[in-house]
Amino acid sequence: MSSRLRDYLLAHAEPPTPAQRGLIEATAALGDVGRPRIAHEQGVFLTLLAQAIDATLVVEFGTFTGYSTLALARGLAAGSVVYTNDVSSEWTCVARQAWAEAGVLHRIRQHVGPIAGWLGALSDQPLIDLALIDLAAIATGDHIDCWEALVPRMRPGGMLLTSRSLCAGEVGQDQPTGAAPAVREFNAHVLSDERVSSVLLPVGDGLTLARRRTDFLGMRPE
Repeated sequence: MSSRLRDYLLAHAEPPTPAQRGLIEATAALGDVGRPRIAHEQGVFLTLLAQAIDATLVVEFGTFTGYSTLALARGLAAGSVVYTNDVSSEWTCVARQAWAEAGVLHRIRQHVGPIAGWLGALSDQPLIDLALIDLAAIATGDHIDCWEALVPRMRPGGMLLTSRSLCAGEVGQDQPTGAAPAVREFNAHVLSDERVSSVLLPVGDGLTLARRRTDFLGMRPE
């Protein structure tokens, strides 16, 4: 997408709130470290989706400075909650300041530590309405494991998203480098999963949108 076309796209999306604008600037000030922040139009999409499905229980892998967490929390009704996990607490203060400014801090439960331990604390029941996996925040060897842990916990009709599914366009190369081979393997895994219906959207750096099928509630066949 050209810069001119992206400017047009952003001009036709809901503009950032003051809290979001402050978080965009604070993250950009981190320099190259701040590049993992999701695109604003992707944040708008997350808010609208949370509202559209009346999500009450949301799970997120990859908090960073909290932009996607903020977007998800903005779409929730009173009494709803976002559980977000990151392996690092380095940016916790930046995130929590923005959440507090936006008035959604009370809707967010933040956990720092290994994903495996955190997943073990979640219910095994299919109760999750909406889940988001930031592929850039997960070790490349854990992408599929994370997916497999979440799908059985999604309610029938629940939505599971993954961001950075295009890996800066590298997934489309004949000889992808860096994290792209693992992301390609993950994308193929999602596409073949009979428990969900999915589509990969060219939003931000790629956003996979999957819905837990209501006519297939069993485990993945061996």
